[in-house]
Amino acid sequence: MPIAVPLKRLTASSLSSPPTAVAKPAYDREDLEIGIVHLGVGAFQRAHQAAYTDALLEKQFGPWGIAGVSLRSPDTRDALEPQDGLYTVAVRDAEGERLRVIGCLLELLVAHEGPEAVLERMCRPSVRIVTLTVTEKGYCHDPATGALNEDHPDIRHDLENPGRPRTAIGFLVEALARRRAAGLAPFTVLSCDNLPSNGDTVARILRRFAELRDAGFGAWVAEAVACPNSMVDRIVPATTEADRARVSQTLGVQDAWPVVTEPFTQWVVEDRFPAGRPAWETVGVELVADVHPYETMKLRLLNGSHSTIAYLGYLAGYETVSDTMADPAFATLVRNLMDNETGPTLHMPPGADMAQYKDALIARFRNPALRHRTWQIAMDGTQKLPQRLLNPIRDRLAAEQPIDRLALAVAAWMRYVAGIDEKAQPIDVRDPLAPRLAEIAASTAGDPDRLAEALFGLTAVFGEDLPRDPRFTGPVAAALKRLFAEGARAVVAATA
Repeated sequence: MPIAVPLKRLTASSLSSPPTAVAKPAYDREDLEIGIVHLGVGAFQRAHQAAYTDALLEKQFGPWGIAGVSLRSPDTRDALEPQDGLYTVAVRDAEGERLRVIGCLLELLVAHEGPEAVLERMCRPSVRIVTLTVTEKGYCHDPATGALNEDHPDIRHDLENPGRPRTAIGFLVEALARRRAAGLAPFTVLSCDNLPSNGDTVARILRRFAELRDAGFGAWVAEAVACPNSMVDRIVPATTEADRARVSQTLGVQDAWPVVTEPFTQWVVEDRFPAGRPAWETVGVELVADVHPYETMKLRLLNGSHSTIAYLGYLAGYETVSDTMADPAFATLVRNLMDNETGPTLHMPPGADMAQYKDALIARFRNPALRHRTWQIAMDGTQKLPQRLLNPIRDRLAAEQPIDRLALAVAAWMRYVAGIDEKAQPIDVRDPLAPRLAEIAASTAGDPDRLAEALFGLTAVFGEDLPRDPRFTGPVAAALKRLFAEGARAVVAATA
């Protein structure tokens, strides 16, 4: 039996080895200059912002190489440094998998191992932009108010030890202070995290942190540092050993850390870059004056549809989004929800193609390669419902418009958190209010009218207004009663 020969590692010198079907950088990486530092380098950034920048460099060569900084774990550095920063993006859908080797990630640093090296890189004149994907937790703020959490232990540390920061905020402010002292223009700070008004949030936090160091410095940060809002969207599941093996086999060389993603990708950015920026608009990035309408579009069309699919699909016995959307009744319901109820609540600027966006979402929901579980999307409903479903309901009611499909989606959440599925099996309800939801479910004992009335009492979810409005409570309670009596599949087919 032949002995398997280990594959060579993916490196700059082995880059000629991959098959011609695998796309690889056609630009000269050695001539690239680092113009972007990214804090929080991980799978999403490598499949999203870096992929856009790599595509740009194929069209318009410029000083936009990326230095990636890991704030916590050295895993990405350890995997990619032996590969000269190269890695593969594998785009998967029902038709198969397409591979591209990304070349714009030129340097990898680990913040806690060498904070001075990170600060030195951020202070080089060539750096025009610092981007972030540090998750909501990485902003060290109070999500309810958006204000800096001044009592956070890492924030206190960074204020006392500015040259050895732990947080993204500490690194940003110290680097800006050093650039100011050296007479260098500040870089633009571009958040790519999936939180509303991300640029406004980071601007507020940076200003306050700088004020705590020095009032005059805080005023300079507020005036001189641009923090555009952005909206990002692409599903990037965790890379598995099977992914590594499959991608490496196709490449003919070993890639220790590829990323797997979907064809759909979106990046909407406010065009405020005083120090200059890549021509990202040439590769599909939407540069706009105001991101907020696009955030609302995503919340209501994508996220609202996702929650509708999750609750009704789970109740109907479907494990994944694509399984649910393979049912024609569900596909019709979702499209009609977007066309007739959530879509009309949006006010988009001229040039925004909402029809194309909805078409892309339907194709995305049907992608069987992602295996996006309905149970997973159904988590944390008490936090998700207000923006995804209840705010569009408020707009519909204000316009004296019907809410049949939106009411069904809310009723499906109520049926789901009752905790027992249509086959009398327990549902693992994951939610910050899970204990209270379980109490309500137990006290109402499967009576849909009592369940609806009790859940309407959650003012943290429904506010004071909706529970008092029979135009809302009536359709939701009626839909919930039908879900208990007829089952989700039948109700969807009748409502679609």
